[in-house]
Amino acid sequence: MTTKYKLSQARLDQIKEELNYLQTVREKEVAEQIREARSFGDLSENSEYDEAKTEQGKLYSKIAELQDLIANAEIIEVVTEAGAVSMGSKVTLQEIGEDETESYEIVGSQESDPRIGRISEDSPIGRAIMGHKAGDEVMVEVPAGDLRFRIVSVED
Repeated sequence: MTTKYKLSQARLDQIKEELNYLQTVREKEVAEQIREARSFGDLSENSEYDEAKTEQGKLYSKIAELQDLIANAEIIEVVTEAGAVSMGSKVTLQEIGEDETESYEIVGSQESDPRIGRISEDSPIGRAIMGHKAGDEVMVEVPAGDLRFRIVSVED
């Protein structure tokens, strides 16, 4: 069974652009590094050659990974009830009993980066708040126990 990767159109475009760069510019740079390292002589004791071949392996691995993402991308189309949390929503949450709020953007799993406030709809918080509206209280099951949040605001 093939894994589908939920992505926004913008993220898919970024991945295609990165793939194009790796296949054109970067691949030529690595090939040139290998050619140059070969010119140093004996390959069995040539650390520059070993490093260049390792870099080539990493490059081909990254290219294969990006090709897989593109081939199995599922573009997220945001069609939901007005005001409800959905893919692409910016949500402000307040943990019950706490004063501070936290803001998140709900994105696909390949785009998530909690350090900058982008969480996946498949994350515990993402799953708990999907479809809810501002003012709703939700419970989030996390390894440390259950947390209760109030949805302060939802922006599409």
